[in-house]
Amino acid sequence: MGAVFLVGPTACGKSKVAVEIAQALDGEIINMDSMQIYDGMRIGSARPTHEEMKGVPHHLYGMVPMGKDFSVAEYKSTAMETMAEIEARGKLPILCGGTGLYLNAMTYRMDFGRVQGDPALRMRLQEELEANGAEALHQRLCIVDPSTGARLHPNDVKRVLRALEVYEATGIPMSEREEEFTRMEQENYDFLILGLTMERELLYRRINARVDAMLQEGLVAECRVLLISGIPLNHPSMMGIGYRQVFPYLMGEYGYDEMVERVKRETRRYAKRQMTWFRRDRRIHWLNVDDFSRTGDLIQQILSIIKEKSVIWRDLCDYQQSAHRTAGCFFEPGTPGADSRQR
Repeated sequence: MGAVFLVGPTACGKSKVAVEIAQALDGEIINMDSMQIYDGMRIGSARPTHEEMKGVPHHLYGMVPMGKDFSVAEYKSTAMETMAEIEARGKLPILCGGTGLYLNAMTYRMDFGRVQGDPALRMRLQEELEANGAEALHQRLCIVDPSTGARLHPNDVKRVLRALEVYEATGIPMSEREEEFTRMEQENYDFLILGLTMERELLYRRINARVDAMLQEGLVAECRVLLISGIPLNHPSMMGIGYRQVFPYLMGEYGYDEMVERVKRETRRYAKRQMTWFRRDRRIHWLNVDDFSRTGDLIQQILSIIKEKSVIWRDLCDYQQSAHRTAGCFFEPGTPGADSRQR
């Protein structure tokens, strides 16, 4: 049948729109955010609440325990299995999130083993880390691979080490290898990628308001629980935006007001990096949220794009009409799953 992907920067409203699409097209939602996948990060990762899910099945949210390694390859395998289960129920998989690497993994046939680990090289880099510190290692990465260096935080030691390992093993920066995805063969299923965007100042205001709401909801308390859990602060599961700014505050490195400003500033920077990543992908059909006065109008435009641009609509109609005909139901033309009634 295929799948719909919904991407865009943080705080642009993806989760709400995904739910509306799922309700209109009888779909189920799969998480495509690398932080929302962890169990202990509900508030700071803006994971949808039970109320916000509005009865729509959501998958791969909070499924990985904090402190556990979870690779892109593992994500793809799990998400593909989940898609197959959703399709077997005659539902539409809708993958929603802002992690660009997850999008590429799901839509390109990637060889995750292209660069094998070199134990000797890894040991030498680890010795450099212990001798010179994370900041020095990150600065070296910024010299050989500025794009990846800008994307990774200096304390994200595991990914900094991996990026340097890839560069030293191949002579090719990891950012250039990632750009090769656009020249790789796409996965052999139908999909449509939709992107939400909005005027930058409006997005930044929404980010600031979201951070304030997270703090009111209990972000600091959530971080305190994680801090005393004993999980290393440089583990990928502890490196989410917001968390890595609150942890130093809890350890007394700076005050509350500075912590709040740091969270907001780094979230805005993250949103900018997300847009830089997604803008390179010419497959994405962009929708400017500012152009719609009501969410309903945006959803109608999205449904029109799905109907016009992909075979997903036709396959969904065929499958659901067959299923509901068997059950003694019928569909209103052009609204698959949205308005079925008993005969």
